[in-house]
Amino acid sequence: MIQGIFYARFFPQEGPKIVAQSPPGCITAADNSTRPPLIDFDVLQEYIIPRQPFCNRYVTINSPDGKYTILCHPVVIAHTKYLRNEFIFNFGLLVEADVDHTAYERVVRCLAATFSEMEKQNEYLSLDEGSRTMIATSATAATTAIHDGDEAAPSRRPIESLLEIIKEDLNNYGECMIPVDEANTINMKLFPHHTTPPPVKGWHVPVAKTKFADIVDPTWDLTLQRVIEKIDGVSDVRRIAHEASVSLELAKMALRHLLYYDTILLLDIFFFGSCYAPRPGIHDFVENVDGMVDECAGYVSHGAARVSNFMLVKLMMSFGPGKSIKEWLMTHQDAGFDVINFVDIRRFVQFGVIKGCLYRVHKYVVSKQYIAALATGQTRPVDGPASDPLQKYTDGCHHFDQIITERNLTNDEVIDKLKQLPVPKGDLAVFYK
Repeated sequence: MIQGIFYARFFPQEGPKIVAQSPPGCITAADNSTRPPLIDFDVLQEYIIPRQPFCNRYVTINSPDGKYTILCHPVVIAHTKYLRNEFIFNFGLLVEADVDHTAYERVVRCLAATFSEMEKQNEYLSLDEGSRTMIATSATAATTAIHDGDEAAPSRRPIESLLEIIKEDLNNYGECMIPVDEANTINMKLFPHHTTPPPVKGWHVPVAKTKFADIVDPTWDLTLQRVIEKIDGVSDVRRIAHEASVSLELAKMALRHLLYYDTILLLDIFFFGSCYAPRPGIHDFVENVDGMVDECAGYVSHGAARVSNFMLVKLMMSFGPGKSIKEWLMTHQDAGFDVINFVDIRRFVQFGVIKGCLYRVHKYVVSKQYIAALATGQTRPVDGPASDPLQKYTDGCHHFDQIITERNLTNDEVIDKLKQLPVPKGDLAVFYK
């Protein structure tokens, strides 16, 4: 939320000065406000009206106490009609330091560009209030004399009222459209900022975070609609592309679009041979923060009886590196609790990953001979009849999920083919990370 907005200007005799601000007293003390300023203008004035190398560019200024940030775009207009042959001004926003500033950058740039053009056109900023009043009065009198009985032409809106309307509209509605005079209108909108999503791989499993049936529109992209229909939280990207009859690259592009708007999340393929390990977030699960264990019970329990919270915590805590889900199941079965009869294993693991309680421990294969050859430049990972298709995966950078997906093999088939590689005995090593 915008805490304050201001217009600052450099005066040849007085130096930097706040000409207008909203709310009153947010930057400098005001007669009509008893609230103390949120920042110390005397300390920051040399950055609000900076030296010319910092003008005509986007600038962020942090207050000394670290509570607020000023987002501004100081502008210098060079012309012989001004004292010192230049006119320097700055429109800025005051926001809290811990909020995302990206959405406000466009607003600050728009303010600088709009008022810069208005100043070049009709000296909107450089004329003081007295000059404006005299000009408006003269224009009204002249219009009345020429067109007797006609309504006088409207004068320009004061900057103070403009700043107040801009702040209130952006805070309340996220946009504003304000007529300044007969020829100029300020149009601005706050657009939500989304981070660039990570690449979507063929072995990822998309899980919906929203009910697509309520938001999908017939005008949406046809490929996107077909991909959305196949998202079930189980199928990987490669299978979704196949079942939707679209190319793998188009499916990845569609899913990345959904990921950009935070409507899906990506998980790993579920295998009973996969390994998972606890993360620090498991402490929240143990303490049942926000009813996390109760939520898990409702999501994963099946059968006649609900699994107790104690048993769910015990199950979650018993994951560990190097222990596959199959071994994890056998451990609890030997202890007298047949997990598979009471808990949906896939849902239980997914719940732990989504809530930050577990992380996937991937399995990689390394060939010492192949790594040495790569280091000396004797060979390159290539596809072709002269090289084994699994050779390029033995550099320790490709986990088994990728190999299984791209080569369309099972885990056991990958192990068998790795054993058939023409490498010395003991050359291959499998590790988890």
